[in-house]
Amino acid sequence: MRIIALKTLKEFWEDYPDSEQALKAWYAVTRTSDWKTPGEVKATYGNASILQEGRVVFNIAGNKYRLIVWINFPYRVVYVRFVGTHRQYDKVDAQNI
Repeated sequence: MRIIALKTLKEFWEDYPDSEQALKAWYAVTRTSDWKTPGEVKATYGNASILQEGRVVFNIAGNKYRLIVWINFPYRVVYVRFVGTHRQYDKVDAQNI
């Protein structure tokens, strides 16, 4: 999968250093994946929340942080839409961010 944008993840882990290793691990697994369906994402990340229209929410660092992505399955592209704490996550609409 092609991931856009690593910069967003880096900026987050600079502010929350304890998220760095977990985000790098997510990036490494996702980059080498070839997901064609939401079910394949769920098979890789059993605790991922599959939303509508390609949106997926991942628990990061033992559920300390949340990562929202939009996946364009036909083109194998993952767009990072949000990464944040639970408090920050509670303030966004995961389906529309």
